Amino acid sequence: MATSMFDLSGKIALVTGASRGLGLAIAKALAEAGADLAVTSRKESSLEGTCKEIEALGRRALPVALDVRDLDSIDKATDKVIAEYGRIDILVNNAGCNVRKPTIEMSGEEWDMVLDTNLKGAFFMCAAVAKKSMLKQKYGRIINIGSGTSKFGSGGIGPYCASRGGIRQLSQSLADEWGNDGINVNTLGPGWFKTEQTRVLYENQAWVDYIVDRIPKKRVGKPEDLAGMAVFLASEASEYVTGQLMMVDGGLTTGAMKVTV
Repeated sequence: MATSMFDLSGKIALVTGASRGLGLAIAKALAEAGADLAVTSRKESSLEGTCKEIEALGRRALPVALDVRDLDSIDKATDKVIAEYGRIDILVNNAGCNVRKPTIEMSGEEWDMVLDTNLKGAFFMCAAVAKKSMLKQKYGRIINIGSGTSKFGSGGIGPYCASRGGIRQLSQSLADEWGNDGINVNTLGPGWFKTEQTRVLYENQAWVDYIVDRIPKKRVGKPEDLAGMAVFLASEASEYVTGQLMMVDGGLTTGAMKVTV
């Protein structure tokens, strides 16, 4: 019985930004738990590898072109998923970006790009999926991807911190609004993971040593470290869990801590 609580067989999951990194890892974890997937990227061709990995697990995979900064693109992408599968049970808002530079050098265009991708895009993805599927079926699991900066600030990435703090508050707002409609909304907060977005940081061994020294587990995260929490938040095991920030960071944010990047 305990195992069945985590079984996603028969569920349809939509994961944005799933061509690589954490999005790919989450999509695979959901597929391993039994879900069929719709996976998105700005270029559908970049999803070929993701779809092959999901299909190798015996699950269906639908590649979908999506730019979360474009509301028309959101509308068309969600329509495509529902036309193929009939509904959406699980939404993972993973698409994201970052700009690293001093605040006084940040442009309005850079601010808009980060906030439109990380926060505005997630908001309208939630709205589209809720309107077209989850509110009608009175069931849904929404997982918004945050980070350590959903809890603390860090210099040189102001727009990113604003977006990740905002995603936590957005999840709490939607959890309150849709709680009686069978829709759970939570934030999954990865700590320091080596991905394409953060790759340049890991070229500095002194910085890596500094970070690892502050993580109780004494290592940075691996994409597969997210698998268990992603499946938990997508499954019946999390029925009474909503509006929460669930950190997967090796203990980094166990106390008040400022990490300089």
